[in-house]
Amino acid sequence: MEYTVRMITTVTGKNQITIPAAIANHIGLKNGSRIDWQLSSKPDEIRCIVLPEPAVIAASLRGAGKRFLKPGQDPSAALLAERSADESARSTHLK
Repeated sequence: MEYTVRMITTVTGKNQITIPAAIANHIGLKNGSRIDWQLSSKPDEIRCIVLPEPAVIAASLRGAGKRFLKPGQDPSAALLAERSADESARSTHLK
């Protein structure tokens, strides 16, 4: 569903704006929310996207690497073995 909500704000001398409360509440903005500002192909239009919180991104990635593990493989042991192999290859390459 597409919403059309129009509210006018003014840019301050420091290029700051205030996002109207009705819009901020509707999209869930809170203190510390990050917004990605993008120029549009139209000279008088700006696109802004609310970025997810880092904790939400981290939670969505939790367990994502499990599909690369062989059944019964210990992820910590696999990581340590991979790092050891990398270190061996790096030290051999540097000699």
